[in-house]
Amino acid sequence: MGLIFLSVSHMHAQELYPYTEPASNMPAKSMSLKMTTMFEKGVHSNKLLQRHTPEMMLGLNKAWMVHVAASFSDMHEEKFIFESARLYAKYRFLSIDGVHKHFRMAGFGAASYSRNHLDHNEINLMGDQSGVQGGFIATQLLNKLALSATGSWNEVLKKERWSKFSPRPYAFTAVNYSLSAGYLLFPLEYKNYDQTNVNLYAELLGSNNINWTEDRYYLDLAPSLQFIFKSISKLNLGYRFQLNGDIYRLSNNSFMISYEHTFLNALRKNKIVPSK
Repeated sequence: MGLIFLSVSHMHAQELYPYTEPASNMPAKSMSLKMTTMFEKGVHSNKLLQRHTPEMMLGLNKAWMVHVAASFSDMHEEKFIFESARLYAKYRFLSIDGVHKHFRMAGFGAASYSRNHLDHNEINLMGDQSGVQGGFIATQLLNKLALSATGSWNEVLKKERWSKFSPRPYAFTAVNYSLSAGYLLFPLEYKNYDQTNVNLYAELLGSNNINWTEDRYYLDLAPSLQFIFKSISKLNLGYRFQLNGDIYRLSNNSFMISYEHTFLNALRKNKIVPSK
């Protein structure tokens, strides 16, 4: 099983997008631990803001996977605090496989809780706000190139949504969308799993607030570089910046670094051989 996963992991490495999820899932019965750190410079201050997000991912079977994450940051407070918790689930419902290519589709849902108060109109359920999200992903692999598109509906669930006395009106609903491309740079010829994979990514990340006349949209570009070691560990380095938009945001650019390690067969029960 391990050798099979290693060869498959090499073929599909360029689908492991640093900023978005592909329609493909992680190996069944496996577990991954990930730490992501974001550094941002606030729009209205020179303070360097940071958010640290530990995450656990579980491959339940070939169709289902779940994520559980928490975040700690000083983005909304003067001090560093526990900020949010998030649950994510994805179901892959379509797979069309070929030689060195495939097309896959998946649906996903997420729920988040955040301690932060509303203070801007960028809807982000990865730490900034409490809410729910649902959407679909389509991913196409063609040899060394992988393309993926995501669309989702987002609802912010904070008390300000139902309050008639909120000092400032806020947006509570948004459509998020992304277009991601990944290309396998190295190795030029795959020989064994000890070779380090190097992938180049470019991702367009956008959002439009619904039924809102102010602070309506943003569109970001996020180029990144990824190193995969022994097919089970990943190091991501990325920079995200705004191309265009009119949303009042916490920050218009950020640096990202993340590291992830996968434990194969971590969820598989050992077979008990009866004694004779």
